[in-house]
Amino acid sequence: MPLLTTSTYHAPRLLRPAHFNTVYPAMFRRLPEVRYLRERWETPDGDFLDLDWARGQNDRLLIAVHGLEGSSQRSYIKGMIRAFGQKGWDGLGFNFRSCSGELNRCLHSYHMGATADLDWLIRKVLDQGRYRQIALVGFSLGGNVVLKYLGERGDDLPGEVRSAVTFSVPCHLTSANLEIHSRKNRLYMRRFMDSLNPKLVAKARRFPDRLQIDRSRLPRNFYEYDEIFTAPVHGFANAAEYWDRSSSIHYLPEIKRPTLLVNALDDTFLSRESYPYDLARQHRYLFLETPANGGHVGFVSFNDRRHYWSERRAVEFVLAS
Repeated sequence: MPLLTTSTYHAPRLLRPAHFNTVYPAMFRRLPEVRYLRERWETPDGDFLDLDWARGQNDRLLIAVHGLEGSSQRSYIKGMIRAFGQKGWDGLGFNFRSCSGELNRCLHSYHMGATADLDWLIRKVLDQGRYRQIALVGFSLGGNVVLKYLGERGDDLPGEVRSAVTFSVPCHLTSANLEIHSRKNRLYMRRFMDSLNPKLVAKARRFPDRLQIDRSRLPRNFYEYDEIFTAPVHGFANAAEYWDRSSSIHYLPEIKRPTLLVNALDDTFLSRESYPYDLARQHRYLFLETPANGGHVGFVSFNDRRHYWSERRAVEFVLAS
């Protein structure tokens, strides 16, 4: 039974409050340099993906997938790539469209359920014949995309994709959005909208015949943003349908590779429905670990190697799978 009833993560005393564990990595973590080589791959629909590689002479590849409005430059991505690199893995920091520092060309962008780019990337990487094994690690939105992708493909997943680890995943978007809209997360929401809205305005300027917005009243939260942009542009009737159809919780039963989902119990972004205990109890491949602390994409720990617990845990799981 892959439900893990205990966890090895213990937050440092001063970082036990969830908000402290969430904020500390973004504001204060400093990592040894991870040297990237950026490649721009043209996509079949006339757009592009910017990919940041940390290559050695390895035949195993970690693909790390960031969260909402993140990028391969975030410390949690670089820390994960660094940890796997020390175990003989190449690393690839996957940037969603418009998250690499340049607005993407198409009107459509990325969203919680957009798995097509990840699938295309993996198959193109495998066509090069360099890697015999691929592991996926996703955080928050990126974790939802990874889980949904694994479940969608099921037995049709490329054989080289052996395992996955995800952290801080809002598996059930409808209820998770109620949490993120709550007062305790107001500052996070403001930061997200301060990043999303300039892109929305830029899209409206680039595609004036296809996207009209009221620039005097830009979206204040995810519901308004998804109603105005995400849902209509990506083929959903409304925000509610987008959230439901993009929730990885619906796809978890079909996962056919060893997959670890780590959601801290004090994560202020997550709803009760984002902890699939009953499913994990009977699932052959889905391992659920719910440490008491960790915040949202936190899991801070201090040690001589400067690895966070999430990085050690991901390496441990992948190597054992």
